[in-house]
Amino acid sequence: MTAISLKDIRKSYGSLEVISNIDLDIERGEFVVFVGPSGCGKSTLLRMIAGLEGINSGDLLIGDMRANDIPPSQRGIAMVFQSYALYPHMNVYDNLAFSLKIARIDRAEIDRRVRIAADMLQLGPYLKRRPRQLSGGQRQRVAIGRAIVREAEVFLFDEPLSNLDAALRVATRIEIARLKERLPDTTMIYVTHDQVEAMTLADRIVVLNGGRIEQVGRPVELYDTPRNMFVAGFIGSPAMNFLPVDLAFEGGAARIEHGGRPLPLARFAAGGRAGRERGTLGIRPEHLRIGSAGQALVSGAVDLVEHLGEVTIAYLRLPGDISVTVKLERTQDLKKGEALHLTADPADLHAFDQSGSALARRGDAGAYA
Repeated sequence: MTAISLKDIRKSYGSLEVISNIDLDIERGEFVVFVGPSGCGKSTLLRMIAGLEGINSGDLLIGDMRANDIPPSQRGIAMVFQSYALYPHMNVYDNLAFSLKIARIDRAEIDRRVRIAADMLQLGPYLKRRPRQLSGGQRQRVAIGRAIVREAEVFLFDEPLSNLDAALRVATRIEIARLKERLPDTTMIYVTHDQVEAMTLADRIVVLNGGRIEQVGRPVELYDTPRNMFVAGFIGSPAMNFLPVDLAFEGGAARIEHGGRPLPLARFAAGGRAGRERGTLGIRPEHLRIGSAGQALVSGAVDLVEHLGEVTIAYLRLPGDISVTVKLERTQDLKKGEALHLTADPADLHAFDQSGSALARRGDAGAYA
């Protein structure tokens, strides 16, 4: 059953179009994450679903109901904002119960819902505390609890972890993942600029850029088969490396040349193209490994080394002022200025044409190195 459908949704402020031609179906019980850089339109799109922003054209369907002109309170949606927005003079119990009291829900039913939400979010010991007596993570859990007690069919999260420090972000992210398991029939839409949150929480990720959808898919799908350079560079941490190459299209295949020599890489389809053009070779930092000069895909001097405990990250400077990042084992001892020769498995490489679109694979031509 489709929970939410967006059909050719558009939004403009005057002559500035901020949401363009959005078509998306979200199934009941799905956890969908909107991700993208600041200003890409993800929060605006979420607010349009909530009814907090108007829709210039297109149709928003919640179940079988066209919701464009339906007030937010009647959409069956609960929203968790970036700010906690808790009532400072109320304790946790009353913050959780407030919306139910306004709706004139029976007192026993209110208590039942509050206790269930508190148990889900491990807030039981804090029900008598006021917000100023809670940590940031606990306050955000109270904000999430206010959505749970409404027993809505759809939850909307607008960057709920952005105000937390690194440790609390991880802890609260785990709580949200557990909440997803406890409410399997509740549809959840989550907005973030943090691709780690997107990869760890989502059933499907919607990558937005400039008010348009770049790609929709499962986290591993976006990681393994990005549609274009934008998605390839946004998904994955550290970001994918991009190297300028020449593409020669012949016989339905694309031959890749780098530094004036052909590379015996996995073969890519020409996609109806012919001739030659400039393109880009993509390789993730974790897929590079140290080899010999004769085997090297790229060679360069170490510019900076970061020792992160579990891994070592090295930044290389290549001729032409090109930077390459490589993720290595933690025991790797590197020095600034040291020459490194890096190889990769052809199956881990990506190729993009001059417009930035990914080339489809035709099969592997044997290991590189």
